[in-house]
Amino acid sequence: MAPRKARLADVHEIASSMPHVTKWERDDGTDRPVYQVGGKSFVFFRTPRPDAVDPGTGEKYDDVIMIWVESEDEKLALVSDDSTPFFTTPHFDGHPSVLIRATHLAQISRRELTEIIQDAWLSRASTRRATTWLKDHRLT
Repeated sequence: MAPRKARLADVHEIASSMPHVTKWERDDGTDRPVYQVGGKSFVFFRTPRPDAVDPGTGEKYDDVIMIWVESEDEKLALVSDDSTPFFTTPHFDGHPSVLIRATHLAQISRRELTEIIQDAWLSRASTRRATTWLKDHRLT
């Protein structure tokens, strides 16, 4: 059986299921939450910006999700792999994050998305919280 493809609802479900997460909602009526642990964002739904545009039309993408990563090496691995939909823009040079369009989530499996969001959470959580979570999930 093929692994289930990732969906937008999975991003919300996975991010909100991590411990000590708060969901910050914008007050502009858009559904572009920011998921944080200890006041640090790890999944961020971006507003359309001029650094991420359709190359054919020049229109700003309105479905970009920013996900933190542990290191520049991890970022480069994800954005350099042509089999994944992750990308970056010059605006994020030196920033430990990758971008993905919600419309391209189905290019990865739910399992891959889960690992990426869990890693994002781990990269932003306090050492104590990360150690506890890893121990509880027997990943240490």
